[in-house]
Amino acid sequence: MATILLPYGNTSIPLDTREREKTRIYLPEAPRPLSDPLNAAREALRHPSGCPPLAELLRQKKPKSIAVVVNDETRPTPYAVFFPPLLETFAECGVRDDQITFVIATGLHPAHDDALNRKTYGDAMVDRFRFVSHVADDESSLKDLGPLPSGIPLKINRLITDADFVITLGVVMPHYFAGYPGGRKSILPGVAGHETIERNHARMLEVLDHLPDIHDNPISHEMIWAARKVGVDFILNAVVTDEQQIVHLAAGDLEQAWYEATEISGRLYEVPFQREADLCIASASGYPRDVNMYQSQKALDHASHITREGGSILLLAECPKGFGEHVFEEWISRGYSPEKVLEEVPRHFVIGGHKAYGFARVAVRADLSFVSSLSEKETAMLWAKKCVDVQNFYDDFLLAHPDAEIAVLPQGSVTLPVKQR
Repeated sequence: MATILLPYGNTSIPLDTREREKTRIYLPEAPRPLSDPLNAAREALRHPSGCPPLAELLRQKKPKSIAVVVNDETRPTPYAVFFPPLLETFAECGVRDDQITFVIATGLHPAHDDALNRKTYGDAMVDRFRFVSHVADDESSLKDLGPLPSGIPLKINRLITDADFVITLGVVMPHYFAGYPGGRKSILPGVAGHETIERNHARMLEVLDHLPDIHDNPISHEMIWAARKVGVDFILNAVVTDEQQIVHLAAGDLEQAWYEATEISGRLYEVPFQREADLCIASASGYPRDVNMYQSQKALDHASHITREGGSILLLAECPKGFGEHVFEEWISRGYSPEKVLEEVPRHFVIGGHKAYGFARVAVRADLSFVSSLSEKETAMLWAKKCVDVQNFYDDFLLAHPDAEIAVLPQGSVTLPVKQR
């Protein structure tokens, strides 16, 4: 394929690769999606992993209140497949609408307004049910559950801790320090207090350079512990392609069902490579993954896995909402060198600062250029140069480096390059 489309916001940017043998396109595996995902979701609720069917659990516990944890706008989730079977099961078990609260796992992201709820979950759901955004800084909304094994205080939204039954909905794909989202991550960081999230995230510095297997990841272990402490009763998670086609549905026990999904997700999104690239061109996968630089950092991190020391990275991320987080923006506004950020963030760890750390750790080893809505000055704050024409950038690079190894990641946010041994 000579021309490839690179997602950018709600559109795409074409790149003619000139059919070069040394320009390689890396995409997630393209497995056959489920032919009838809605029925597959019903079956998953009836035949879950590691626990009785959802309907049986509901009849056993007879909950007066149910909390359903859902993702915010930054994590595309197949609600059109999740919601109908879930609501059918509630109705089958005599659960009334007023007994159900949908809690939006914003973590430290901004709360949703009504318009965003309607865009994300649909008018019919928002008109029918109560949707509440988690606010991590609202201490009155949190309950202290004591310390995590690491000593970090565990504070969780009371809508979750006080519910008689907790269900989490999510998607499972690679994450740059937690291994994979979904499952336990709906609780920590999804509905946890600011300090709990921040101190858990600070542990990313332990694993970033050598991410352990998901079964050995200490950050993931802590998240599982928190979700067990809260008492998550049931999960429904999906493994999806970047086009939101469902490949697998995992339902049931917090760990057993989720670990099954991580194995399938790993086979889908981990892409092997043999040669490091002199240049990697990576799209942050378009909206909503490139809604801001905070979210787009995942694609930059993935690009760094395949780029040689001293190589170049071109990141495509529209970022209509700019940097996306005020602490992150404050850190990169200080005018520090990337080396200085790598020294200072571990000493004064704050959420937001960790994203500056993520950009800095790539900037110290690669030459960065960004295609985005940010200005030249804003782009320079991230130790990068602004690019306005992807094709010209590519062609100019080839003129200067005719034998270059070039990698292209059209779905960079969800493509994890893994070097073959």
